[in-house]
Amino acid sequence: MPSIFTKIIDREIPADIVYEDELCLAFRDISPQAPVHVLVIPKREIISLDDLSDEDEQMVGRCILVAAKVAQQEGLSGGYRVVVNCKDDGGQEVPHLHFHLLGGRQMTWPPG
Repeated sequence: MPSIFTKIIDREIPADIVYEDELCLAFRDISPQAPVHVLVIPKREIISLDDLSDEDEQMVGRCILVAAKVAQQEGLSGGYRVVVNCKDDGGQEVPHLHFHLLGGRQMTWPPG
């Protein structure tokens, strides 16, 4: 069964898309944890970081570059955080690799 993110990629579920190219899609999180909370996802369904292979290097690099581009687009010149949760203990809720771009407020450490 496709994940909710695959349904967003396929336009079966609406999303507030802020960036798209051939490899990645970026859209606003529906439950934001910061004033700016954008998810950057690969268009190819990959479950988690643990499911990456050497062939995914370009795609993962592209997702990180997209996160930086969206941060600029969103005016996060004071800084931001990019987070990847992996599996249940890491807090991953959707079984599709995704990068959280968080900004617009001071980030604290440790994150939790």
